[in-house]
Amino acid sequence: MSTGDSNSPFERLLLREIQKVIGDAPIGVSLGQKTVKASGDAGVSRLVIRDRKTLARMVLDPEVGFGDAYMEGRLEVDGDLVHFLEATSQIMRSGRGKSWHNRLFGRWLMFAQGNTRDGSARNIHHHYDLSNDFYKLWLDRKMVYTCAYFPAPAATLEQAQDAKLEHVCRKLQLQPGERVVEAGCGWGSLALYMAKHYGVKVQAFNISREQIQYAQAQAKKEGLTGQVEFIQDDYRNISGGFDAFVSVGMLEHVGHEHYAELAEVIGKAIGNTGRGLLHFIGRNRSQPFSTWIRKHIFPGAYAPTLREALEIFERNNYAVLDVENLRLHYAKTLEHWLERYERAVEQVREMFGPEFVRMWRLYLAGSIAGFRVGTLQLFQVVFAGPERREIPWTRTHLYAGEAGIAEEPGWEKEWTPARY
Repeated sequence: MSTGDSNSPFERLLLREIQKVIGDAPIGVSLGQKTVKASGDAGVSRLVIRDRKTLARMVLDPEVGFGDAYMEGRLEVDGDLVHFLEATSQIMRSGRGKSWHNRLFGRWLMFAQGNTRDGSARNIHHHYDLSNDFYKLWLDRKMVYTCAYFPAPAATLEQAQDAKLEHVCRKLQLQPGERVVEAGCGWGSLALYMAKHYGVKVQAFNISREQIQYAQAQAKKEGLTGQVEFIQDDYRNISGGFDAFVSVGMLEHVGHEHYAELAEVIGKAIGNTGRGLLHFIGRNRSQPFSTWIRKHIFPGAYAPTLREALEIFERNNYAVLDVENLRLHYAKTLEHWLERYERAVEQVREMFGPEFVRMWRLYLAGSIAGFRVGTLQLFQVVFAGPERREIPWTRTHLYAGEAGIAEEPGWEKEWTPARY
């Protein structure tokens, strides 16, 4: 990096430290009006730092320092934000962005945001109870806030979320009259879909007040209150016997230290003859979740490796029947969310202010980058008790009827769910 004579000795020292973090990443750097070029091709984007104090905070903790400064408007990214974050994702993966301060603060967050019963309630309230009106601005019409499934790249977000609900049901091989328990049901879309299209009875647990109230209202609106019961409670309080267990997007909020509790809950719920599905954000190797994300967006979050998640099944001697990685589907889902979010920015600003707008833009853009480059994965794991004998011979049942999806308008009205 060439700092030039216009920078003070202290600024040159700080910029050299930033250079160590950036390495050969294609990122340019500007301090105030003084342009500094990183080594390598700086053509992707340029980081514009407003002042020396911001630069110093980034040297102390590159990840949190950058995130906080972006959120507060003390730095800008000149160029495509997602592409910039793709480059920095490689930096974080190498470990250069993890300073001693970041590690220390990250460990403190693990303690302060522990997913005990009370802690989980606080953590979930922080994110999911922002307001239903906020999420309605940029989610699909069914308010599905998890990875969609795109049978064809041109599918709309609405089509892809409907396809995801169907994909999950097919994997579970639901039969009319069966009892299903869902842990962490969001705004209720999957529970309602299972009841409506597969004739099952569902108990759905969630500790988000706003989500449960919305789901209960939807069940009443769709005439499904006799089939679906939405319960505002912790997953650890699930009781009774069920044919199937499903959890979509909740494992990230459980915490590795509580996997034994989750395994016990599942074991009691479905015994040795039931089956289930876990859908969760994961990683290729064990490491803490983003410190900045845990600080501002998802307190208590942890994305396990596949090996760590399999511990849950091993405790009950459960068989893993199917594993699918939908990483690129989540990147595409987030692209839709970010596009819709940007269209609603003025409304978001009126609701929460400019810092919130930038904070959530960074969260969504950073998540796209993580799934694109592979620092984040999206796993769906199907499992069954050791005494279950009804196991599919092939995977063809998952894809019947998918041909032509998103090519014909109104496919979601004409495509009938598979039956077993």
